Amino acid sequence: MTADPEHPKIPYWHLWTDDDGATHQTRCELTSFDWQSMGGKAAAQWNDHLLAGETNLLFSILPVGFNGDWHENPKPQWIAVLSGRWFVESTDGTRVEMGPGDIAFGGDQNAKEVAQGRIGHKSGTVGDEPCSLMIVQLDPKRWSGARPGAFT
Repeated sequence: MTADPEHPKIPYWHLWTDDDGATHQTRCELTSFDWQSMGGKAAAQWNDHLLAGETNLLFSILPVGFNGDWHENPKPQWIAVLSGRWFVESTDGTRVEMGPGDIAFGGDQNAKEVAQGRIGHKSGTVGDEPCSLMIVQLDPKRWSGARPGAFT
């Protein structure tokens, strides 16, 4: 087996909280891939064994016009867009729009109100179709408030 000489990278948006409780979004990359088989006679592929342990998996469909006013993520969670488009806006004013194949990490559990009820983030659908999401929630004792670089 010969490995591709280029280690792959997967970009994602990381929503996080600073020491003052304001939220920000940072573009990060998953980079810890190993060339290996999943087992048996399966061919080798690039795998990043990011986490192990208890998680919750859910699928969510945001209807057209969905408006999730200012709130924190209920748990640290990875979010993958399956179809449609949505946005996430942090309290620093950064607004990121995501579509199919985009992923994000929601780690704003330590947010504080910064002005006029703004805490954590707000989110909503973009366009004229629902947005389908796959969400993997992590152990809050370990991952609440994770900052960019926590997954490298």
